[in-house]
Amino acid sequence: MTLKQRKIVVTSALPYANGPIHLGHLVEYIQTDIWTRFQRLRGHECFYVCADDAHGTPIMLKSRDESITPEQLIERIGKEHQADFADFNIAFDNYYSTHSEENRGFAEQIFCALDQAGHIARRTIVQAYDPEENIFLPDRFIRGECPRCDAGDQYGDNCEVCGATYSPVELKNAVSAISGAKPVERESEHFFVQLGDFESMLREWTGAGHLQPEVRNKLEEWFSAGLQDWDISRDAPYFGFEIPGHPDKYFYVWLDAPIGYMASFKNYCDAHGMDFMSYWGEKSEAELYHFIGKDILYFHTLFWPAMLHGSNFRKPTAVFAHGFLTVNGLKMSKSRNTFIMARTYLNHLDPDYLRYYFAAKLNHRVEDIDLNLEDFILRVNSDLVGKIVNIASRCAGFIHKRFDDELGPVLDDNDLFQRITASSEQIALCYENREFSKAMRVIMALADEANQYISDREPWVVAKTEGQSDQLQAICTQGLNLFRVLMTWLSPVVPSLSSRVENFLNTSISQPGDWESVSTPLHNHKITPFRHLLKRVEQKDIDNMTDESAEIAESASTEPSRPMAKNPIAEEIGIDTFAKIDLRVALVADAGPVEGADKLIRLTLDLGGETRNVFAGIKSAYDPARLIGRMVVMVANLAPRKMRFGVSEGMVLAASSDESGLYILSPDEGAEPGMRIS
Repeated sequence: MTLKQRKIVVTSALPYANGPIHLGHLVEYIQTDIWTRFQRLRGHECFYVCADDAHGTPIMLKSRDESITPEQLIERIGKEHQADFADFNIAFDNYYSTHSEENRGFAEQIFCALDQAGHIARRTIVQAYDPEENIFLPDRFIRGECPRCDAGDQYGDNCEVCGATYSPVELKNAVSAISGAKPVERESEHFFVQLGDFESMLREWTGAGHLQPEVRNKLEEWFSAGLQDWDISRDAPYFGFEIPGHPDKYFYVWLDAPIGYMASFKNYCDAHGMDFMSYWGEKSEAELYHFIGKDILYFHTLFWPAMLHGSNFRKPTAVFAHGFLTVNGLKMSKSRNTFIMARTYLNHLDPDYLRYYFAAKLNHRVEDIDLNLEDFILRVNSDLVGKIVNIASRCAGFIHKRFDDELGPVLDDNDLFQRITASSEQIALCYENREFSKAMRVIMALADEANQYISDREPWVVAKTEGQSDQLQAICTQGLNLFRVLMTWLSPVVPSLSSRVENFLNTSISQPGDWESVSTPLHNHKITPFRHLLKRVEQKDIDNMTDESAEIAESASTEPSRPMAKNPIAEEIGIDTFAKIDLRVALVADAGPVEGADKLIRLTLDLGGETRNVFAGIKSAYDPARLIGRMVVMVANLAPRKMRFGVSEGMVLAASSDESGLYILSPDEGAEPGMRIS
């Protein structure tokens, strides 16, 4: 079947340029990459663009802490992000930065268009101001209770519990996340997009099939509550684009962040001689899709289409939202070693494992997905190794040894081949609708059929039967052709494995248009000798990954931090909670370095007759030999934690600051090992 070629632009939400990529981020980029690879495989013109979100006060403050410029920070983080994405085989056509002249140009153009049309209001507002830092506090640097649902520890612009958006001054019991000081109120003139001007258009657009049902239902709540004007300006000091004609006023990061989609694509168009407006103009017939997390719905389904409509650009064809990632059924956690960075995963595991596991979980709904590490091992080994790769390994040896690596002129069972390849459109529809988990189930069920066919035909028996050479070749030719079909369908999900399969089969399975080729089997085709395609996941691989995550968390907990004046006191606890912590005096009986760990020291602690082994992230400040014989304070009833270096049976207490370094806490003279601290 010949398809009409579509023109498609696809984006993922922009990662913020002040920290590393973690597995939670990767849900979105893997989902988007699978979808765009599928579209290209079908022969469509599909461009996938993204960028680093590089503006805002958090980046300004982080660069200040590191004594570098914001430009130096975003350049470094940008390189790290792109390296992580590349190693997870995320195939961007262009990856850019919002700190670009293209982005500045579009931001100014959109602002001026909205302003000239009367959609921008100017008014003096009362803002939260940090009296210690002498800075107006950005929304994300104010923490307090949500004014709508009373959830605690929420940001100053939106609630992660109920999804409400609000002004920072509405937050209850607010404190500065920079200094811990109680914010004071100060006046400043700001610019607002009058979102209510677009209500009629937004109601029509959001109800016209551009959004998932769950998202439309959520928007109805926001429409019912009334669309609020959107503050799009921030006061100096601020890292971003200054608003033209208004010194010391800057575009809010959430104005120029989605514009980064346009800027990245414009940068690509300019480099490739393409007409940008044929994709982004009001009358464009191209398709535009945004993949986002459910936490940024308001910005992408209300503010963004209003900005585009008000400045004469096209609106998205659809916005696809996904849920969050949990690990072992719980929110990712550093204390449970499940807050796993992309690079930590890559240090131990094949990226295709995670891509396949996410695909086996993802659907078109706005649902959280769970990475269960035990299930991860079982599913990858069972499906990719035990079902898919197993087909090739059962047939390739006979083709190599008996037929000089050449497939035969006929299939053993053409009806079976036609019946399996007839599922192509069903699988394509699953991919198109982002029903990846359903596609994986269909493919694996067909892989079961292929394996059952090989078991029924018993090529290992036929090979020993005189005069059955042609049948043996036909059986193995059939098996390898079925393997090729299944791998073509899987190629958007597992690109590294697909590349190895292409080398083995000596044919393309993942290039534009290859989807249609599955209906035509390979006959009299030369392949290459079979090589190992994919190894099984071992428990030790998972253990090593979580151990490294533990080491990172341990190091982070003992690295010098901002002075106490700039670190708010933690949430208040009761005496009953504190009483559960068993603090003991311990004698360092032995200490030494930990092979393979940059920041850990191994401590053998004497608790007065009982010995504990503890790993502490204090190597930057202490020579292990000088710790022997010293008294320290330890948390004695902390649950043992398995690390790849051994088991850590407690925690040594230490204090730190930027100015004075890292210090182990010690009791006064006269304290003895085993004494309880109360």
